[in-house]
Amino acid sequence: MNPAYLPLLDAAHARLEGETLHSFGDPRAELAAGESGSVIVPLVHLGLIRVAGDEAAIFLHNLLSNDVKGLAATGARLNSFCTPKGRMLTSFLMWRDASGAILLQPAADIAAGLQKKLTMYVLRSKAKVSDAAGETCQFGLAGPQASRALQSCGLAVPEAALGVAHSGEATVTRLDAARLIVAVPAAAAAAQFDALTAAGMVAAGTAVWQALDIRAGWPLITAATQEEFVPQMANFELLGGVSFNKGCYPGQEIVARTQYLGKLKKRMYRAFVAGGDPPASATDLYSPDVGEQSCGKVVTASALAGGGVELLAVMQMSSHEGNDVHLGHARRAETRIPPAALRGVVIRCASITTCITGCCLAGKAN
Repeated sequence: MNPAYLPLLDAAHARLEGETLHSFGDPRAELAAGESGSVIVPLVHLGLIRVAGDEAAIFLHNLLSNDVKGLAATGARLNSFCTPKGRMLTSFLMWRDASGAILLQPAADIAAGLQKKLTMYVLRSKAKVSDAAGETCQFGLAGPQASRALQSCGLAVPEAALGVAHSGEATVTRLDAARLIVAVPAAAAAAQFDALTAAGMVAAGTAVWQALDIRAGWPLITAATQEEFVPQMANFELLGGVSFNKGCYPGQEIVARTQYLGKLKKRMYRAFVAGGDPPASATDLYSPDVGEQSCGKVVTASALAGGGVELLAVMQMSSHEGNDVHLGHARRAETRIPPAALRGVVIRCASITTCITGCCLAGKAN
């Protein structure tokens, strides 16, 4: 975990489990606040990489799936870095800081690897790749009071989705109507956190932000899911994370062929599990239409305040259509439970019946 967060987490009596921010004392109440109230979440599960220099945009433009040269000072974009085979190594939000440098926000557990790999590509480019996490803290805010709380602290708040506003050294990025991210210097993080909680925001653990990402259909590639998906499998082109006219980048040929030749066989879906603990990322899914082989994997999962688990999962579209998908093990005929009378795919987790509640969240038909 980025040590810059530790003083404010300690002062707020946060509960940590290893590198994970578990809660601020009442995880169920925090999940409920995330569903219907206003929350602030220290984004300890996300890293931050700065790419600066005269050729920073050109350098990144030639490596990433989305346009970088057109990134404005007042805009943010989703992006990804792929292998030559078109498999996602990372997914991240990208924006410019007040100095014009470009910031990338990958999962914390792969940030160091991404920084190292990008540095290997610099060669003679006038670009410098560095870790910005140690000097910056990020907070996710969501709910009806989020904008007002930020404004009460003197921070400018963008109105449009994926808009960016700078207030001195602080940057506020709007993800959508409900969610915003504020990045502030580490030295000012504790005071900023206190001010926002005093303005009515409920402090919450990482699971709450993951739940909000799931609800919005935003995938986050972590160490467990690296190289598992081409961008379209994670609905990334639907979310605006892929440009099909920007030119070459690693994996571009595979991504373009998948888009234009109709070779896509998997998509990301949102699922509800009726009970149990959230499955780990990369947990396998199974379906009779592919036999004993995995038909997909969990991307992200989070508990719900009222019980059960919500998740994003990439799976074979044929398995989804077959309405018989199982979580964590291949189906055994003697333990089969009839599909619930709900639209979508049935998943099984031991004896727990589950069902898909959404389909291709970023705009595809339900």
